[in-house]
Order: sequence, then C-alpha cells, then structure tokens
Amino acid sequence: MNVTFADFSTPKTGALAVFAAEGKPLSGQAAEIDKKTGGALKRAIKAADFKATKGQMIDLLSPKGITVARVVVVGLGKPDKLTPAVYETLGGSLVGHLEKTADKTVAVAIDPVKGSSVDEDEAAAHFGFGARLRAYKFDKYHTKKKRPAPSKTTLGKMSIMCGATTQARRHFGPLAKIADGVCLARDLVNEPANILFPTEFATRAKALTKLGVKVEVLGEKAMEKLGMGALLGVGQGSIRESQLVTMQWMGGKKDEAPVAFVGKGVCFDTGGISLKPGAGMEDMKGDMGGAACVTGLMHALAARKAPVNAVGVIGLVENMPDAGAQRPGDIVTAADGQTIEIINTDAEGRLVLADALWYTQEKFDPKFMIDLATLTGAIMVALGQEYAGLFSNNDELSEQLTSSGQSVNEKVWRLPMGEPYDKMINSKFADMKNTGSRYGGSITAAQFLRRFVDDRPWAHLDIAGTAMNSPASAINTSWGSGYGVRLLNKLVVDHYEK
Repeated sequence: MNVTFADFSTPKTGALAVFAAEGKPLSGQAAEIDKKTGGALKRAIKAADFKATKGQMIDLLSPKGITVARVVVVGLGKPDKLTPAVYETLGGSLVGHLEKTADKTVAVAIDPVKGSSVDEDEAAAHFGFGARLRAYKFDKYHTKKKRPAPSKTTLGKMSIMCGATTQARRHFGPLAKIADGVCLARDLVNEPANILFPTEFATRAKALTKLGVKVEVLGEKAMEKLGMGALLGVGQGSIRESQLVTMQWMGGKKDEAPVAFVGKGVCFDTGGISLKPGAGMEDMKGDMGGAACVTGLMHALAARKAPVNAVGVIGLVENMPDAGAQRPGDIVTAADGQTIEIINTDAEGRLVLADALWYTQEKFDPKFMIDLATLTGAIMVALGQEYAGLFSNNDELSEQLTSSGQSVNEKVWRLPMGEPYDKMINSKFADMKNTGSRYGGSITAAQFLRRFVDDRPWAHLDIAGTAMNSPASAINTSWGSGYGVRLLNKLVVDHYEK
C-alpha cells in the first residue's frame, strides 16, 4: 500500500475517514464534513448508537454535499488512552474495514485530539505504519483466477491528511523502513520449503548488501573446518547444503562493540529420524522464524541507517530423515569442543544455535547476544500465543526486552533458569544431552543454549507461538507474523543507538 501525507482537503473520490472521540462532540474535520453533509454524520451516529469506542466504525454511503463514495467515522476511544500503538491498531483496523469494499483509495483526516499525549504528526505516522502492516498479503502463488478472501480487496492508496505534514513524513520515514523489514520476515516465513531452502535463504540475505550490509556466507566445508559438528549434524540428512550467514551493519562508532542477534533457520523440520506426526507437518516450513526475524531486523536497521553497530547471524539447515541422517544416540562435538548426546533428533534447533552462538561471540565479541527460535512446543503450553518466552542471564537486558515488547505489543514473559534445570540435560555418555525430561521443556532447551554462551549478557526468545500461525490482529492477518522485528528495533532505538 502506498501511504502519503497531505494537507486537509475534501477528496472528490474514494473513501474518507474521520475520527470521533469517546464522550466528546464531533470536532475538526469530522465536524466540517458533518456541516457539508447537512448533519448526516450526527444523524448516523445517533441512529447507530455509535459511542466512538476504540476501533468502532460506521459508514455513510454517498452522502449529499460531498462526492466521496464513503465516509467512515472511526472511534478513537478515550483521548487519555491514546498511544502510538493505538493509532497503529486503528490504521490496521481501517484497512481491514475497507478490504471488503470496492474502494481503491482512502483519505484519512487526523486532527489533534484534546486530552491526548500523542502529537498530531506522530499519530499520522503511526496510523500509516499500522495500515502498511495490515495491507501485507502473501498471495504470489494464487493464480489470477483463484484469489483468497477477501476477494474485493482493491485498496492501494492511503492519503493521510493532517496539519503537520512535513513532521509526519519525517516521522513516517523510519517506520516505513521497519514495515519493510517486518514484511521481509513475513515473506520468508510464508515461503514454502521447496522454494526457500538454506542456499536460497542465504541468497536473499545477500540482497541486504544493497543497503550497505556486509554479508558473509559459510558453506559446509568452512563450517567443518570450524568444527561445527552440532549444526552440521542436523543437516546431514538433507540433500540441501547447510549455511551459516553473517550480516553486519556498522552504523555506529568505529571500533565500538556491536549488538548481536542470532536466529534459528531450520528451513524445514521433519523431526529427522525422530519423525514428527504427519498432521500439521506442513507448518514446519516456518521453523526458520528466528532467522527470518534477524534478517528482517537487519534490513530495518540498515534501511533507516540506524546509528548502531549490529550483527545478525543465522544458521540455515534442513532436518530430513535420509539414510545419512543423524540418529538418536549419536554423539556430536560442537565448535567449542563440548560433546552432545542426541536423544531426540527433533530437538535440532538448539544444536544449530549452539554453534551459531559460539561463532557470534568468538568472531564479533558483541555487547550482548539475543537469539530467537521457534524452539519448543512447550512454550505454547506455558504461554499460549500471546507472549514469547524470555530466558536470560542478565536482568537489565531482560527488563529492556520486556519494556520494548510492551510498547510495540510484541510481548515477552521471562521464565526461570538455574542449576536444577541445568542438571536435567547432563548425559551419561557426553557433556550434555539435547533434551531434558518431559517437564520444563522450554527451560531445559534454554539451559542447553546457556552452555554455549560466556558471561556476556544474553537472552533467548522462544517464539514458537508468535512467529507463525499466530492469532490474527488489527495489523497482521498473515500466517507468518514477522514477530520480533519491531520488538528488537525498539530495543535498539531506546537503549543502544547513539
């Protein structure tokens, strides 16, 4: 969707959206339109018992006095409850409301709201941001004759009118780049595994070089030299070559230590020899949601020229049950020399991350490391799909992530770690095993990762419930949500940009 900004005027065609606050009379552009239509808005509001609660909408079709096809009155809710995130939700909700209409364009009139702490330009920019996120569609594989519902979707342009257009455009600029990063992450998660396999994923990551990102790809021979037996063991049953991709954006001070993000990129996960049940296995094309997030984040940081040094590392593999596949009972050696007994080949993501985390801290010596992975079904048992699981060795980093998640509505919930859980992954035959008992599965997975991290701040986000097949929202109806891009971008903006 093309989002632009303009001064106030009454459009001649398309749809027009105006706003009303809960418990307040019509004001600003809504009052002007009501006057031009001979009081039609007030009559419709009264007839519909419209209370202007947050997100409530009513339509007036072809009202007299103006030539637009549709006027939508959008409820703001209570002015003192307005936040940038609320405006994002409203932007997405309006796009969703108009998706089933024949409207190709919409003009949105955003006035200052008395009693609100959100400035007019900020409100306009975040409204457009939410609209961009909601307008995302992944329909490239539908033919022209076969289109998914809503079939009437033609909305392609949104013009946001306000009294501070220059400031709104300036505010929207970086938000548009973040939206591009989110949509890139969604695209990657939505792609089928026969299209997006490890080498193809690496190729798409290389496209970030156009934005000034330095991208390096390690193949299997290079990883063998580094001793990455944990990562390579996962991919040894696949005909597709495993890859390790590093992405560097150096927008901060020279020689300043970077912040680092590490993503699990299992492009398809059959479970290997410990084969998953057939039902729902098609969803395992999304088992690279962590790597997708890291790639989308690096795109966003580079595109908006973030003043920070950042590194993204993604381990890309397929977990297949070939004759050469890894077996339960095998023992592999990770790049740092630790040995791992394979109890279940379906606990593969932590093996990929083990070598990727080690490589990240050895090569880049970052300030902190945050890894993201669709790691365990157990996290959905614990938290559902509203929160990602957060595990960390550092309270400050955990608090920063929690705060950032709340502000952009990509929420995390911290779970415990400690010696009792760590003991659960001790092995009789190796330094550790790759699963614990049936209890605390997400925690023991985090404890496994912790063994490959030194004392620097580190956090693990288990995004199994939030990165794919997550509940639809006002700003996302895609199967792949792009979860984590906005969260981590906010973390960087608030705490690490200079």
